[in-house]
Amino acid sequence: MASSSAVGKLSREEFRRQKDLDAARKAGTAPAALDEEGKPINPHIPQYISQAPWYLDTGAPSLSHQRRPADDRSANKLDQWYDRGLQSVPAAKKYRKGACENCGAMTHKRRDCLERPRKKGAKYTNKDIAPDEIVQQFEVDYDAKRDRWNGYDPAEHKQIYEEYEAIEAERQRLREEEIDKQTTTDMAVVRKVAKAGKAEGKEGDPDFGSSDEEDADEDKYADAADAVGQKMDTKTRITVRNLRIREDTAKYLINLDPSSAYYDPKTRSMRDNPLQNVPPEEARFAGDNFLRYSGEAPEVQDLQLFAWQSAARGNDVHLNANPTQGQLLHRAYNEKKEELRDSSKVSVLAKYGGEEHLAQPPKELLQGQTEEYVEYSRAGQVIHGKERAKARSKYPEDVYINNHTSVWGSWYDTASSTWGYACCRSAVHISYCTGEAGKQAVAASGAQKLLLGSGSRQEDLKTKSAPEDGGDKGKQRKTDVDVEAEQSKLAEERKRKAMINEEAESKKFDVTEDQLERYRRERNRMEDPMANYVDGVV
Repeated sequence: MASSSAVGKLSREEFRRQKDLDAARKAGTAPAALDEEGKPINPHIPQYISQAPWYLDTGAPSLSHQRRPADDRSANKLDQWYDRGLQSVPAAKKYRKGACENCGAMTHKRRDCLERPRKKGAKYTNKDIAPDEIVQQFEVDYDAKRDRWNGYDPAEHKQIYEEYEAIEAERQRLREEEIDKQTTTDMAVVRKVAKAGKAEGKEGDPDFGSSDEEDADEDKYADAADAVGQKMDTKTRITVRNLRIREDTAKYLINLDPSSAYYDPKTRSMRDNPLQNVPPEEARFAGDNFLRYSGEAPEVQDLQLFAWQSAARGNDVHLNANPTQGQLLHRAYNEKKEELRDSSKVSVLAKYGGEEHLAQPPKELLQGQTEEYVEYSRAGQVIHGKERAKARSKYPEDVYINNHTSVWGSWYDTASSTWGYACCRSAVHISYCTGEAGKQAVAASGAQKLLLGSGSRQEDLKTKSAPEDGGDKGKQRKTDVDVEAEQSKLAEERKRKAMINEEAESKKFDVTEDQLERYRRERNRMEDPMANYVDGVV
């Protein structure tokens, strides 16, 4: 199996033959595989040792990737590096064909020239021809290519020492000037501090001049001078040293509320946003999760997920081993996915139609917001701007038929408990409008009904009063009326009426609440014109 990486993905038949060959080599019936040097390879070596990685695969069975490569670490090789700014001297005196049109050097073209663009190049003036750069070629190994300090001159670090020495000398001069400007009171304080330092065993200068000790923490002038990174108050003698940048606030100090985002002191992480009322884009720190899911982090996660899913399906994709391959495959996969989605969308629209419904309405309709300014008064009238149009339903509105000027249901007759048209007071649905004449006819019919009702009442009163008069005459004629019999009849009549009332009162409470609720739901309301209305449009 030493050459399985070189062969690539094998078919089922080739894989079976390779397995049989490996078994025969282990059994000793088949000769062992030979490497590049002609040495036999032990067939009992595991596959993870004998198989070469993709970046060291030579295409032939070999164990050279397990051997230590020859490394030339001689001093001459380590000291070799490019000589920066090295040029060939003397320079040419005439422009040469193929040289840079700007400076006249042969080692680069005009677009790669680092000189300032001339008004007229060396190609046209033949003046100030720049010397050719010396292009050096070095064959460096794997470690030298990745060495961040390769070509660094340690002598350059001496400039840092010189810079710090110059800063310290200037700081000492400022301290001496500050001491000279102090008053007698401050000088007494400085002398006291100097004596205290001398008592601890530290040498002090009695003239308070320059000192050779450069220790910033133990210098005798540190309390009387205002150095870089310090804030000094000469009255209270308090010196505050800025050990870190004050803008770099700790995560747990952003919000001191105990119920805010949790801070893990072990990992120094705060996943949630400590300031919930501040948008994450405007906050100084919006939580570790915001950084994790912002920028290019989600793209890397999608790429890693694609690599895992591809490897699970049997494809040779690994994000860490070959990131370029994984990114290219992911890009090709997304492009193919978009093509398939577009093709399926086109096929569905071609088969079923409905492309006009996919057009996106304007944002004003989707969000219900516009930039039009409208100002209303307290009474609801528009003062400035355009009044917003009323929302219209899907049903036809304000459609008048049969010469009507109002819709059905705009008038209700309380006498007959029916709905009708307000324009003609007609209670007949889909009737022809009669206008004011219809209103007068309805009013006349109502008055006639009232008159008929009053006449019938008078007749009833007459009929009731007639037997009373006749009874009076009869009473006069009848002298042998039995008063006791009449009184007994009246008592029986009162008793019968009382029994009937008691039975009626008892029957009132025989109906339960459930029966009454069922009656209310199932009864037919003939007076409601919308009782039998069924909406057929969904």
